[in-house]
Amino acid sequence: MPTFVKIEQGIVNKKTFDQYVASHKDYVRQLIAKGHQAKTGYWGELGGGMLIFSADSLQQAKDIVSQDPLVVNNCVIYELHEWCIVVE
Repeated sequence: MPTFVKIEQGIVNKKTFDQYVASHKDYVRQLIAKGHQAKTGYWGELGGGMLIFSADSLQQAKDIVSQDPLVVNNCVIYELHEWCIVVE
């Protein structure tokens, strides 16, 4: 299964953003339970973060990202990339 990366930047204030962090974490846990090998985190020095996960296709990856509570609630802008791993 291909690996995808959502690189995001927060576009709302911290108080608004923090309202959706618990929902985002729950969403990522659901992805893990469904076999998507998801991991999420934030940059220590910047106002953004990353979600890395597996999906069957780019379209499925787009669908997954579109349902992320941080995206649904307009808290981030993001880029979505397929990550072609060369060494594991």
